Amino acid sequence: MNETTLCVVGNVATQPVCKETATGTSARFRLAVTSRYLDRERNEWTDGHTNFFTVWARRTLAANVASSVSVGDPVVVQGRLRVRTERTEQGESRTWADIEAVAIGHDLARGTSAFRRASRGDTAATAPSSSRPEPNWETPPANRPGAVAQPQPEPAGVT
Repeated sequence: MNETTLCVVGNVATQPVCKETATGTSARFRLAVTSRYLDRERNEWTDGHTNFFTVWARRTLAANVASSVSVGDPVVVQGRLRVRTERTEQGESRTWADIEAVAIGHDLARGTSAFRRASRGDTAATAPSSSRPEPNWETPPANRPGAVAQPQPEPAGVT
């Protein structure tokens, strides 16, 4: 199927609204995406035109957006573009651009974020489970440049 997928970076313009519907959880918010360009005459960055998108999230993504995203947050949204046109009561034509989100996250180029994995039964992010130990992210000594490899014991039952 031919669909227009896109990835946009912008700021959350409205507080996310989350609702339970017959088909599951749904959330929406407005996203402001402003282009910036270097004004060579003034030698400074200048804001260009701002585009507004309505971002729609479904199911678990919707619940996580509602508990994680606030007005003003810089976010990255990936999803499918849907452009719709409707006529007003006065006969004017109005066009909206919606994004059916597949993934939404904070823009870490502009700040920090603390990720919490949601357990399978939860519909929103919860505190991390203490039953799973934190992995050791250090490079083993044998893999470090200039390190001398240490002999490894053979696994039991191997001859």
